[in-house]
Amino acid sequence: MPALPKSFVPTLLIGIVTAIFMTPLMWLVVSAFRPEGDILGHLSPLTWEIIVPARVTTENFTLLIENGFGRAVFNSVFIAFGSVFLGLLINSMAAFALSAIEFPRRGLVFAVVVVTFLIPFEAIGIPLAGTVRQLNLDNSYAALMGPGIANGFAIFMLRQFFLSIPKELFEAARVDGVSLFQIYWRIYVPLSKAPMVGAGIIIFLFQWQAYMWPLLVTNTREYEVAPVALAKLIGQFDFDLGQMLAGAVLLALIPALVILPLQRYFTQSIAGTGVK
Repeated sequence: MPALPKSFVPTLLIGIVTAIFMTPLMWLVVSAFRPEGDILGHLSPLTWEIIVPARVTTENFTLLIENGFGRAVFNSVFIAFGSVFLGLLINSMAAFALSAIEFPRRGLVFAVVVVTFLIPFEAIGIPLAGTVRQLNLDNSYAALMGPGIANGFAIFMLRQFFLSIPKELFEAARVDGVSLFQIYWRIYVPLSKAPMVGAGIIIFLFQWQAYMWPLLVTNTREYEVAPVALAKLIGQFDFDLGQMLAGAVLLALIPALVILPLQRYFTQSIAGTGVK
């Protein structure tokens, strides 16, 4: 009998542990496609039907969309991608200024930026919501996007990458009479594909999972986001478990479809923050 490779036992243990931790996620996805009466029917005693459904249905998703969840998902997608577009523009320009342009107290400004992403958002959410109401911006996409556009960690990550770009490129462009914006747009942005993707993912996830902030600045179904709509499926006396699981699957599926194809860029962007 041939000897087993040395990596066999560690690989087997990793596979077993992975299967154990993946079981709840598999149950969540599978249960979203079960009739509501079957969801809790195979938990005790445990059988293979806990992850292999006897009956499959899309009724949970159909009812979820009919109850207005589709509008909430659209709002979340629009807010998340809109914040990514605006946030990348603003954060990258701020990172460019903090890395390439010499101005008084630049280090102090950067320190303030770093402090902003160390403060929990919950600590400033309520006074910020009061300011939004005073400006009559509540119940609007502007209010929902606002806090997620300027992201301190995204600025930090982009600045660290911009510092690794040779200063000679900036100086040569200035000697040729190129404006600061053209240097930013034609030199720094094309060289920063990976960190831009990483910063975009950070902004996307911050907005996608937002729950407290939408509760503070909106009170109409028109601007309701998906996490809030999912929480409202729990009524005072009852709740539809099938629809809740279907909603949870949708909320996990959409960011997965966005992040998985871009994960290598995200890894490169995190690694690149320590190049300088």
